[in-house]
Amino acid sequence: MDKVQVDILGLSENPKSKGAYALVLREIEGPRRLPIVIGPAEAQAIVTELEGHHPPRPMTHDLLKSVIEALGSQLREIIITSLHEGTFYATLVLDYGGQEIDARPSDAIALAVRFGCPIFVNEDVLRAAGFSTEDAAEGEGFTEGEDDAEEEDDELDQFRKQPEPQKVEEDTAENLNFRQRLERELTQAITSEDYEKAAKLRDELSRLTEE
Repeated sequence: MDKVQVDILGLSENPKSKGAYALVLREIEGPRRLPIVIGPAEAQAIVTELEGHHPPRPMTHDLLKSVIEALGSQLREIIITSLHEGTFYATLVLDYGGQEIDARPSDAIALAVRFGCPIFVNEDVLRAAGFSTEDAAEGEGFTEGEDDAEEEDDELDQFRKQPEPQKVEEDTAENLNFRQRLERELTQAITSEDYEKAAKLRDELSRLTEE
């Protein structure tokens, strides 16, 4: 499995998104970004460690770190291994016998920042779900703006209501415009660093490709 090392670029929150955060990973030796939507509790677990805040009693990820160390092991690395139907999967790789443990990416990253170990993404995942800042820089005619979560969902609903092509083997003007509009919105979202919206558009484009 080819893997690419990344680090944490930051967390972004949409005030209208019911507390969801976009955790943005950055390719260390390249222009690609990978946003992963996570919940507020997981975001807090990551930010708490990054900012050096240590609660008086151990939180869940602190406890897991202590258990791993008490068993005589260390976290060697974490890998975001796959993406299925919009859900990311990750693996913890331990020094102890090279054991690999299935984990949610948010939990894996929360542990990675506590151990100070490297974070990797499967190249296939980064290629399928990542965004290139170079591609965004090449986009022309777009202006930065802010859309709330309801407007973004309405936009996707409007896209879906457009006529479907009559023949599978033919790309009609409506279908071509449908894809182009999604790609245009995706470029705009990347340019304005609205990674949560970009993730939604990316998933919609992936759904079209699979149909």
